[in-house]
Amino acid sequence: MIRLATCSLAGCFGCHMSFLDMDEKFLGFVERVEFDRSPFTDIKSIGKCDIGLVEGGLCNEENLAVLKEFRENCAILVAVGACAINGGIPAMRNHFSMDECLAEAYLDGIGIENPQIPSDPELPVLLQKVCPVHEAVRIDYFLPGCPPPAGAFEVLLEALLKGEKPELPRKLIHYD
Repeated sequence: MIRLATCSLAGCFGCHMSFLDMDEKFLGFVERVEFDRSPFTDIKSIGKCDIGLVEGGLCNEENLAVLKEFRENCAILVAVGACAINGGIPAMRNHFSMDECLAEAYLDGIGIENPQIPSDPELPVLLQKVCPVHEAVRIDYFLPGCPPPAGAFEVLLEALLKGEKPELPRKLIHYD
């Protein structure tokens, strides 16, 4: 049985929702794959997997550690969605300095009582820039979209489960 892991880094979780939008076809995949680390299983650690689907970009050190762990443990790693592929909406903060972003969010907002930048040691350390995942690890395939349509997940996974290279038809990856 094929082992599949998924994770969401800096993004909105929309790619996972689109994955679930396969509806009854999702049930067909569930019969053919064993989910490892994934929000679907609530498993927090990853074992050796055949396929890893990574949604979201890199905005903090925790994201980077998770991504590197996925690369080490997944034979095939797929960047899923605009945030993983090019940073997406989270990368909009790259146009400003970290100090400006933190001040806007925590110090200068209207109605903020006792303004202070969080400094809890439990919080992951922010990276200076939001980066796409391919800047940190080797990615085998890219599944574009924001989010990719359910049909694109179907085509990608069917090919990978057969040991074939995915060929996504233009209609599934063309956005007007």
